[in-house]
Amino acid sequence: MTLLDRVKKGEIPEAVVKAAKSEGLKPEALAESVANGKAIVLARKGIKPLAIGENCRVKINANIGTSEDLADIKMELKKGEVALGSGADTLMDLSTGGPIDETRRAIIKKFLIPIGTVPIYEAVIKVIRNKSSLVEMTEDDMFDTIELHAKDGVSFVTVHCGVTKRSVEKLKKYPRLLGIVSRGGSFLAEWIEYREEENPLYEKFDRLLEIARKHDLALSLGDGLRPGSTHDATDAAQLEELYILGELTKRAWDAGVQVMIEGPGHVPLNQIEANVLLEKRICHGAPFYVLGPLPIDCAPGYDHITTAIGGALAAMAGADFLCYVTPAEHLALPTVDEVKEGVIAAKIAAFCADRARGKKYAVERDREISVARANLDWAKQIELAIDPEKAKKIRLERAPKDEAVCTMCGEYCAIRISKRALHLKDKPKP
Repeated sequence: MTLLDRVKKGEIPEAVVKAAKSEGLKPEALAESVANGKAIVLARKGIKPLAIGENCRVKINANIGTSEDLADIKMELKKGEVALGSGADTLMDLSTGGPIDETRRAIIKKFLIPIGTVPIYEAVIKVIRNKSSLVEMTEDDMFDTIELHAKDGVSFVTVHCGVTKRSVEKLKKYPRLLGIVSRGGSFLAEWIEYREEENPLYEKFDRLLEIARKHDLALSLGDGLRPGSTHDATDAAQLEELYILGELTKRAWDAGVQVMIEGPGHVPLNQIEANVLLEKRICHGAPFYVLGPLPIDCAPGYDHITTAIGGALAAMAGADFLCYVTPAEHLALPTVDEVKEGVIAAKIAAFCADRARGKKYAVERDREISVARANLDWAKQIELAIDPEKAKKIRLERAPKDEAVCTMCGEYCAIRISKRALHLKDKPKP
């Protein structure tokens, strides 16, 4: 039986108990959310289980992986270390170059956390390497690669089941400014159009469910038609795909398979809340994994900031899982330092939402750092910072003469002066 089967029968598996403890939840409450599909617990042998969804803190994913131009496994493992050290909860291996199987296995072996992949990437790349064209990819190529990743020990896979003949027709009928920006979505759209066949991940969804059940693999139903421009947000193709994912969500639950839904993408601020509410409505409350959203298109080099703004609003509206974006987004494969910047930005967005939601850990941490500031306790302030390393570096590089204050205000420190003013027994005469 899968974890979902067990909680539906009234059991509370050890993975649920452990995940609930880390969330400050009662195991019974988390088990109920999982049974209703409103939360998932990612678990595999040897890792700390992770809960995503209803009543849980907002989680963060960091993408790593090789490309054809940069295929250095050691470098990707270093990125993974930095991402986890900066606050990421999961890693996804999006490798498209070099020894893809070796890279994935090295990541799974090194990091005892939930690992996700996008198997269609490897399926296409293997076909191209062997047969020269992605349209020669077969149904077996797709499903065999998914099973390979499951056997290797990944906890969840992104599968673009909503890119279908029907949804691609919507895209053709109502053309976009920027077409398809999802790599997996573009692969499948070309395959569908060239072969004039239905997407096997949709048409043979039961085969996918069999693999997921066998390995207790969670499905992240991918948004292959997510908007890549704010001008394309919330259009017919995006919504058509979402309706399809809503249908598949119920089928997955009936089969005992855990599901989360991936979301846009480039979305203006005034549409973000509506997108979250639509997902929750159409996909029956399943956890929402947002890729951004990016509320503007014109900030290359700063898209980690763009995403933090959109991610905070999405999470406040009910999104459960944020995929980080680095300063290199739209430009290049990120460096180690850019991975850290991306995770920190996503961490800030998640914390903003959790603080607004009244999550105990966030409220208490904000209170503690405020007390430290009131006491001019710089060591404690640095300890409580989301990025203590950077806070300490700035403090030390510009150390004040008076260690009790900073170089911004110096002897005119407002906190020091206000304390003096508010505690004077005999106030001076004017």
